[in-house]
Amino acid sequence: MPINVQVEKNNNESNANVIRRFTKRMQGSGIVRRMRGNRYYSRTKSQNVRRMARLKKLDKKALYEKNLKLGKITDQRR
Repeated sequence: MPINVQVEKNNNESNANVIRRFTKRMQGSGIVRRMRGNRYYSRTKSQNVRRMARLKKLDKKALYEKNLKLGKITDQRR
């Protein structure tokens, strides 16, 4: 969905004023906001990757609780 923004220079108008009008039109059309939103785009992780990460986290939690129960580590959360 491309949106074209065009500004023409009027008589007796400075270049700085033309650039300022162009910038305002770009912001008004939403192009700047949309491009900044796309700047750090990251894909959504697949269901399998999320599942494996969750299983790994649960394993780490179980190992931590086991070591805590055996007295090998002290509880740092409290």
